[in-house]
Amino acid sequence: MEFLDAPPLPFYFSPDHEQFRASLRDFVAREITPNVHEWDEAETFPRSLYERAAEMGIQGLGYPEEYGGTPADVFYQLVVAEEFARCGGGGVQASMNSHSIALPPILAAGSDELKRRVIPPVLAGKKIAALAITEPSGGSDVANLRTTAVRDGDHYVVNGEKTFITSGIRADFITTAVRTDPAVKGSGGISVLVIDGDTLGLTRTPLKKMGWWSSDTAHLHFDNCRVPATNLVGVENRGFKIFMKNFNSERLFMSALACGYAEVCLKEAVDWTRQRTLSGIPLSERQVVRHKLMDMTLRIDAARTLVYDLAYRIEHQLSDPARLVARICLAKVQATQAMQFCADQAVQLLGGMGYMRGTQSERIYREVKVMMIGGGSEEVMKDLAARQLGV
Repeated sequence: MEFLDAPPLPFYFSPDHEQFRASLRDFVAREITPNVHEWDEAETFPRSLYERAAEMGIQGLGYPEEYGGTPADVFYQLVVAEEFARCGGGGVQASMNSHSIALPPILAAGSDELKRRVIPPVLAGKKIAALAITEPSGGSDVANLRTTAVRDGDHYVVNGEKTFITSGIRADFITTAVRTDPAVKGSGGISVLVIDGDTLGLTRTPLKKMGWWSSDTAHLHFDNCRVPATNLVGVENRGFKIFMKNFNSERLFMSALACGYAEVCLKEAVDWTRQRTLSGIPLSERQVVRHKLMDMTLRIDAARTLVYDLAYRIEHQLSDPARLVARICLAKVQATQAMQFCADQAVQLLGGMGYMRGTQSERIYREVKVMMIGGGSEEVMKDLAARQLGV
């Protein structure tokens, strides 16, 4: 499978990146991959895995040292995505990295007290953080959310619902999108509020899913939850831009993940077709099979090249913001379509075995749709990209 393992690109990944990659690859192969199927069937994984990952420095990557983190550039985040994808199980990755979308708003705009209280225990793996934006009334329609937070003295009183929340059952801290000015419609009047997991009036219901079985996903209900006003992140009624900025890093991370999952499918397909024979000839030597494998390779390489190029532009500030947002949106579309294609082709090449639970391709086939919908659906991504480009 030498053709699948391209050498590292020095202008993207330094020796330090590759050293971290080697350590993370060993961690995933030792601690996660052998257990993915069992954890999926159990619909959970040990909470202790957070602390073991924190000891590796994974949880704190990209955060200031004063909060227990390790400063890192965007390519370290790509390494995390690519190496976690190797386990072939999105559920573990999704919950393990839920803090990567829950903490950035706090780090960017939270008070010093809030940062000190929330960020260090999460980066140490002792606490779990989740992001709660999506509501039953509209998934990607952030501007029209209905959960309200009304100021009452030193507290906000929160009422409403959130759904499809990753780590929603386990989370100790929930970074929540709320409407603090109900009279204002659209993107105005939206704020960011950190709601503690033990807040009275908060109820959580686990959700059954097509994929990501080992990741807890919850429906949250807020019934007159009193949240300290000190838990406000940034300025009241100006939270929309905080969330929008947060989406960029999430979508780039998901793009790298999708490429990684697609490659897992390709590798499983290559192994299988080399082992299986038809009329005494390995399937991998049949032209139709070889073409399928190359079609998979082509899509992975094209998507990954776009992701790397975008990461380089972000790191070196080489693009104007609007164009960058557009290309990130399109990268997510391109990468998740590559993942979908490769999962479909791998299951086809594995035949009956590809339909059996326990193969990586079968699991990834079920998990494709959450990657194409989560973080902004394909339709929303294309429309946003068009608007950013002035089309």
